Amino acid sequence: MTSPIVLVEHPAEHALFDGALTCDVVLPARFDAGQRALMQAPSEALLKGLAVAEDVRGDDPEERKESTPTQQRIEAKLDLVLSLLGRLSRRHEAALPVTGLRWSHRGIRLDAASLPACASGTPGIVTVQPATWLSDQIELPATVLDHVEGSQGLFHLWLQFDALNAGLAEALDRHLFRLHRRQVAEARQLASRT
Repeated sequence: MTSPIVLVEHPAEHALFDGALTCDVVLPARFDAGQRALMQAPSEALLKGLAVAEDVRGDDPEERKESTPTQQRIEAKLDLVLSLLGRLSRRHEAALPVTGLRWSHRGIRLDAASLPACASGTPGIVTVQPATWLSDQIELPATVLDHVEGSQGLFHLWLQFDALNAGLAEALDRHLFRLHRRQVAEARQLASRT
């Protein structure tokens, strides 16, 4: 799901996004300050599995393949089962808030109605649901670069990714590329309609 691009003039914006492939999306996401042990392999596996699933599903409008009504019904049922399993596994956890975010391989900016009070340099974990149709989450180690109160009652929090292993970094790059390509394709479709 894309969002209007929020332009913010700030040094952290330049540090994370200048010269990098960026995506502006609305997804469930949150930052939790504090250090804890984090295994990156589950996030890497989820992003790689998501890439395979999206290749098969043809979620990219430019690569959409014709599917039979039977395949569409099976995909719909699988989506429902995955969503139910995700909700059941997280029923005791607070749901991630739906948040506007700008994302690159260097870090992420969360645009939220409220943010945890944390100083620059605070380590923590960014939790993101990388696809709207999949009720699962990735966790990425990050450090607070800065935060400011923005317009329209939003707060901006810039987080720089820390020490991603090579496999997770590659899977994240691939996911961001797919999001960016989808965003460009949606913009083209909107432009062609007007």
